[in-house]
Amino acid sequence: MQVPNPDPVNPLDDEPKKDFERKDVKDIPVEGEVPEYQPVVDWVNEVAALTQPDAIRYCDGSDAEWDELVEVLVKSGTAIKLNEEKMPNSIYCKSDPDDVARVEDQTFICSAKEEDAGPTNNWMHPDEMKGIMNGLFDGSMRGRTLYVIPFCMGPLDAEDPKFGVEITDSAYVVLSMKIMARMGKAALDEMTKRNAPFVPCLHSVGMPLEPGQKDVPWPCNDIKYIVHFPEERAIWSYGSGYGGNALLGKKCYALRIASVMGRDEGWMAEHMLILKLTSPEGKAYHLAAAFPSACGKTNLAMLDPTIPGWKVETLGDDIAWIRIGKDGRMYATNPENGFFGVAPGTGASTNPNAMRTIEQGNSIFTNVALTDHGGVWWEGMTEVKPPHLTDWKGRSWTPENGPEGGRPNEKAAHPNSRFCTPIEQCPILSEDFNNPEGVPLDIIIFGGRRENTIPLVTQARDWDHGVYMGATCSSETTAAAKGAVGVLRRDPMAMLPFIGYHVGDYLQHWVNMGNKTDEDKLPKIFYTNWFRKSAEGKFIWPGFGDNSRVLKWMIDRIEGKVEGEMTPVGIVPAPGELDVEGLDMTPEEVQECTQYVAHEWADELPRLETWLESFGSKLPPSISAQLDKVREEVKK
Repeated sequence: MQVPNPDPVNPLDDEPKKDFERKDVKDIPVEGEVPEYQPVVDWVNEVAALTQPDAIRYCDGSDAEWDELVEVLVKSGTAIKLNEEKMPNSIYCKSDPDDVARVEDQTFICSAKEEDAGPTNNWMHPDEMKGIMNGLFDGSMRGRTLYVIPFCMGPLDAEDPKFGVEITDSAYVVLSMKIMARMGKAALDEMTKRNAPFVPCLHSVGMPLEPGQKDVPWPCNDIKYIVHFPEERAIWSYGSGYGGNALLGKKCYALRIASVMGRDEGWMAEHMLILKLTSPEGKAYHLAAAFPSACGKTNLAMLDPTIPGWKVETLGDDIAWIRIGKDGRMYATNPENGFFGVAPGTGASTNPNAMRTIEQGNSIFTNVALTDHGGVWWEGMTEVKPPHLTDWKGRSWTPENGPEGGRPNEKAAHPNSRFCTPIEQCPILSEDFNNPEGVPLDIIIFGGRRENTIPLVTQARDWDHGVYMGATCSSETTAAAKGAVGVLRRDPMAMLPFIGYHVGDYLQHWVNMGNKTDEDKLPKIFYTNWFRKSAEGKFIWPGFGDNSRVLKWMIDRIEGKVEGEMTPVGIVPAPGELDVEGLDMTPEEVQECTQYVAHEWADELPRLETWLESFGSKLPPSISAQLDKVREEVKK
């Protein structure tokens, strides 16, 4: 492979040159062990010539390196060490208030042809974008250390492991990547042994320091770009320190670039949790589920079932790479190695296993609130709010008055505040987590956040109908992306912000994957909506651990134990089929959240038609046929 690299010469020749003295790369001090793998060294040197750091550090992922970089962050004011008894080996960080979420409006898919990016992505020609980015990266690491982070997405002993090397000027990113990926010396050694290609991931916070200039606790830039070059398999990110924009192994690689890899190589990269569900009879099933960010993926991945005898083990809460195995079944692997979870709403009553995972420490908390005793807190963590906190903006906060100088109803933690925690700490982690073959999928679930229309659970009639259901996924927006909250948007397979190519081609790839094997070997597809509300505006379904009851109905369906009820939009539970024993729900309430409502779907049809028409000639014929069938049934 020819490893792509950022051209150190700014192609915008008429741009004024930046006024600083350039260093020769050979004069930049190097820390750590220089790799024997020359493609990595060559790329690092080219980036260093462009970005002009004060030092280059090759990271090894060791605990000693963690301790050293924690001290770097504490000294710079970026991090605070938490109480060792409450949260061992953990740090707390506050970001700039304008750098708190993914910047989707500044995220680009720079394919060679605009038509390959499609209507759901921002596009710019690669040459034009490289001109802009080279100008921004020119000298962007002055006064800082350039860190080199080798990593692998998924198990190192996989048949075809996918490697990356992230270059960054942020120690916060280094520590986060240690948690989120197989990172450091072991990954580099395996890459070198296999002479493997790697995805070059370039990141800078975009805030160079002049000699004598004092740093800020959270360096970032008002100008932000998150850029993907799918044909080159390269990622450039500038201006943001937030995880979704800066941890380039996560959404950028594991979804946007990997989705293109999967299309080209015959597999899928999906925004999905993976869990193992074992029945009281001891039979195991594996499920993958796609929900938009902050819609309950982490809670479902670490579900604590409320029905006796059922057991859940987690394999991942965010991303699944899916391949067809030798037996014709689909197998899923989690390419990540940690949780980057939304903190608010996570507590002992909603997700006890997440809390048990976090309580072991070794974590990074960002934009949550800080307790007076060196712990962390966020809304939903406990029923009783602490009497005093330091909020995510550093202000004194009380439950009665809110933050000092702010509004009484301001929350102590940002709605998109995060915990970054090693997955190995999860008490219900499946023993198959590190299985390089992955786990065979029995069920795929799509879902979203809708107050009405979408039933609690619906089964697709077949694979193509399931792909149609995924294509028309819709959800009310959350705080995980910058912008308005509560706006309804279509989110195919919960991948709207993460598809690295044309959405129509992506949906056709789903259809094609189903055609590669027999229908009876494919996972059954379901659609869930935990968020349906009553006329009084209250959630009807209790959610959280009780979602296990919905999973049980799915298992009963694939085992032929329940018939379900056919509707124009799929199969829903028939009266009495859903196990609600012990729940404070009337039969009428169960019916209200599981039923197909004809007039709501009649209202939904024009929106579905408008959405699918936006794909133009790229809309797969099978999805168009499914829409025709639903339209015909709904209008009867």
